[in-house]
Amino acid sequence: MKPLYSILSSAMALSLLSPSAHALLANENSVDSVCTQPSQIETNNLRMYQIMVESFVDGDKQADYNTGYGTSHHKGDLQGIIDSLDYIQSLGVNAIWLTPIFESSPIKGQSHWDDKLDATGYFTSDYFKIDPKFGTLKQAKTLVKEAHKRGLYVFFDGVFGHHKSNIKPSPSGLLPIGKDNPVSYPESLPFYQEVATYWIKTLKIDGWRLDQAYQVPTQFWVQLRHSVEQASEQVQYANAKGKMVNPLGYMVAEIWNSQNYITENGYGSDTNPALCSAFDFPMRYRLVETFAVNENGNGNKGGDWLAQGMQLHDLNPKHARPNLMLGNHDLVRFGDLLQRGFIAQPEDNSYWQRHLAAISFMAAYSGPITLYYGEEIGDEVKGFYDKVPDDICAAQGLCDDHVARSSAKIEGITATLSLPEQNLKQKVAALMKLRGEHPVLSQGDRASVLATQDVYVDHKSYQDQSLIFMVSTSTKPQMLKLSTHQLGSSDQLVDLIKGTIFKPNHGQYSISLKPFEARFLSIKTPEKLIIEKPQTSISGQGFLAQCNNPIISENGPIDDPLYVVGDFTDSGWEHVDNRQFTYRGNGVYQVVVDEQAGSYRMQYATKNWKPQFTATGLELTSGQASEMKYGGYGKDTAALLPISGKYVWSLQFSKSGLPEKVMVSKCY
Repeated sequence: MKPLYSILSSAMALSLLSPSAHALLANENSVDSVCTQPSQIETNNLRMYQIMVESFVDGDKQADYNTGYGTSHHKGDLQGIIDSLDYIQSLGVNAIWLTPIFESSPIKGQSHWDDKLDATGYFTSDYFKIDPKFGTLKQAKTLVKEAHKRGLYVFFDGVFGHHKSNIKPSPSGLLPIGKDNPVSYPESLPFYQEVATYWIKTLKIDGWRLDQAYQVPTQFWVQLRHSVEQASEQVQYANAKGKMVNPLGYMVAEIWNSQNYITENGYGSDTNPALCSAFDFPMRYRLVETFAVNENGNGNKGGDWLAQGMQLHDLNPKHARPNLMLGNHDLVRFGDLLQRGFIAQPEDNSYWQRHLAAISFMAAYSGPITLYYGEEIGDEVKGFYDKVPDDICAAQGLCDDHVARSSAKIEGITATLSLPEQNLKQKVAALMKLRGEHPVLSQGDRASVLATQDVYVDHKSYQDQSLIFMVSTSTKPQMLKLSTHQLGSSDQLVDLIKGTIFKPNHGQYSISLKPFEARFLSIKTPEKLIIEKPQTSISGQGFLAQCNNPIISENGPIDDPLYVVGDFTDSGWEHVDNRQFTYRGNGVYQVVVDEQAGSYRMQYATKNWKPQFTATGLELTSGQASEMKYGGYGKDTAALLPISGKYVWSLQFSKSGLPEKVMVSKCY
């Protein structure tokens, strides 16, 4: 039986970020009519495995690029993927996504840099031909058929916003219109509709990952999505059980930006929906910043940081289905981020514990998830961890945006795994199996039970299943004391991995957690769940919080105009007039801006970025003043604005111009 929820003492400022009683009691089988194919259940159940084709496995000596970005052999091909399907199936995933495999014909006299770019597949010249340097159409058909036999969906990579300049017509004679990058819409729509449906009909693929999806206006994604849905209804294949089914028709957008930007350029709105799924880049950064560091070396976050990110999902339109990943071919491997942050080396237990913790969090995520090849074994690029200067990194294959394209280590095919790698692989496979067997993990409504620097605890419910997911974000052992009301359980909890049983004593559970340990605790007897939220205010006190301080004509301690510069949807890291500070006296600069609810990253800087400032600790809480320090590249302040409206941004300096305080506060 699904438990009832009671939300107590919830502050107005946080109410939009907490699951409402109405949402939690809603029928979980109901989905927005615009996103019925595939269903929410099918979408959320996806456990995808991403393959960078040219760097994966060399299975065909006749199909090689022999060049590319990154440190791999650059000989990956379709046969190598076919040879690896049993291994991939053993991981407990149920889908594979291949980077583009369509022909990229060289232009006469092109540079070796363009040769490398061709190997990525992201600048195609013939969308209707398999690149012979990856294999043949016959091999592509074999790959899809063999994957389907193993219960694996197959997704291709759709680059529908740009192409190579020597583009070839479609079978019906169509071409994209406009510039090469980006193309023009709606003029190019018929061409890309033909691309999207051709491979579903020809190979019976299950959908598309959408590269740089922001290049296509959302109204045309609606039409492309309808074309994919219709094509998927017209063909069938035999799945792992021998049942004839239609291709899934899943589409997931790559929009590498903030949550609001993803909504605006991918999901659309509740009234004008566009795409139904997009990669959850904002939550990915919170994940690595908690268990490792991000690419700029910033980390040391905790369970409260994770919980805040998950609560922000409530700001998405109803039809949105974020897809969480830990890494991809454009990001630094998690193992290298651990080393970049001087946190752990592969010989340390913590290296493996943190990998497992991060993937455990993904296993408990409501929505589709994606593993990048190698994450299941804690892979790293040996000898690499720190940033390599831009002027030499490309030649060495060590730029942050391609270093993760390393040769695949596939057990029994290309590598013999070490004992720690084997252990992690087995545990990851067990997590994926657990996720597949317990729909509450992928489908469940979540409610935050406890979130501190040291721990993250969720209650999840789906149909007649209830579960507690908890993960340590601390280097120290912990003993959690949680009441039956807090956990929505009146009897025993069963650890689904270890089989340990926890029973309440005088209405309280005592649950131990080792450093970075995760637990999946099944609730046998649900009871009313009571969630208490502390009263908080997002409006501060004092001069820095005042929204109507007059502008002072006298000169302040900073010579050049300062701006709030960040990933705001109205500016996108540009210095814009409505974000320019003005002097209010006593060393204080302020600007009042109409803001959308969401989480943002920013710095406070002049137009030439000299000087620039950020919050000490790189985090700002609305209504609370923080220490300010000099900033720099990648040292961005993160700030949550829980509700839309006018906010005042304030900076305070000493008489000599040294940074002192920074604040953002809601205006009322």
